[in-house]
Amino acid sequence: MELLAYGVDWLNLLVRWLHLITGIAWIGASFYFVWLDNSIRPPKPGSDLAKKGVSGELWAVHGGGFYNPQKYLVSPAELPSDLHWFKWEAYATWISGFSLLFIVYYFNAQAMMIDKSVADLTQFQAIGVGLGSLLVGWLFYDALCRSPLGQKDGLLGIIMFVFIVAMAYVLTKFLSGRAAYIHVGAMIGTMMVGNVLMLIIPGQRKLVEAMEQGKSPDPIHGKKAKQRSVHNNYFTLPVLLIMISNHYAMTYSHAYSWALLGAIIAAGVLIRHFFNLRHHGRTAWQFPAAGVAILAAVAVVIAPRPAAAPAPVVAGDAAGAAHASVAAPDFSRVQAIVNQRCVSCHAAQPTQPGFATAPAGIMLHTPELIHQNAAKINQQAVVLKAMPIGNMTNITPEERSELGAWFAAGAN
Repeated sequence: MELLAYGVDWLNLLVRWLHLITGIAWIGASFYFVWLDNSIRPPKPGSDLAKKGVSGELWAVHGGGFYNPQKYLVSPAELPSDLHWFKWEAYATWISGFSLLFIVYYFNAQAMMIDKSVADLTQFQAIGVGLGSLLVGWLFYDALCRSPLGQKDGLLGIIMFVFIVAMAYVLTKFLSGRAAYIHVGAMIGTMMVGNVLMLIIPGQRKLVEAMEQGKSPDPIHGKKAKQRSVHNNYFTLPVLLIMISNHYAMTYSHAYSWALLGAIIAAGVLIRHFFNLRHHGRTAWQFPAAGVAILAAVAVVIAPRPAAAPAPVVAGDAAGAAHASVAAPDFSRVQAIVNQRCVSCHAAQPTQPGFATAPAGIMLHTPELIHQNAAKINQQAVVLKAMPIGNMTNITPEERSELGAWFAAGAN
């Protein structure tokens, strides 16, 4: 089992690296072409470019050379013999991302997806909820885009935002907070790659096929592809945030994590909108200002509150003693709690199935390591209640209170 968990860790590392590389390639290309499409300027009427059917061009300098990209509104007069397609970046990003979802979450669903205080699911039920969210997300989004509402970009955006937040809410009622967040991201990522696979690339193929047959391409394919490409552009920042969210339990462990995610997504969309407008030559600072204000408000709302000072207890007053704060336990008691609830994962050689090394490299199997990581123990187990993952070791509220009292008293 140790060798298996060790092998899975290596697989996790390599696939995560691949996912990052392909994601950079896809997002970079997406951002570049949206910028290019928003930045090109039409040629002068009557110029050679205008006569060739060029709808816009741009001069740029990069890497020691000058570039002059040109865009044809529908198609050039002749089909180029060497035509590059941008598709494998998207496909490789989704395939590696789904593989990572399987390695990290589905392979160890008991620990990573199930929180019995949320829903007492089996591993297969939890995985089914996760996979179902990807399918439901794509079907709803694609149907919405193909409906008459798909022609009203503003209304479409509002409906999709409400839908994504609603899906986040539903997922937090079935899965652990961390798993719910990552599946919202995977759902959006599936919408993005679905756009490429099911609409953008097929539309481009139809344009090429029409030219090969000597026909005039139908511009509707280009318009539909452009719409989905712009959608992907706005989806990008929320997906990137969710990709790294597993490092920040302060968000996904909150009682209203779905609402926090909605607020953060809104901030990302507003900030992205600023850059898209800027490419058009319009500077609208109210959008990034609103995005930053939303993020600041979220930070304030979820900030930990200072612990109340313990009320004095009058000797012999049983009622007062019953309401007093938990007394700081001896370190031996703290070590007993940590050994029972935390060390199965956070040790030099974890005994918890699915873990070859301690998560985040934090080990707690000696008194020195417990003292060294006292602040992290308090933050994750007492303040955020994010650890143990899914409370798989069944730590009690009383034990959390004891750990908090020990830390408040100086963690000695």
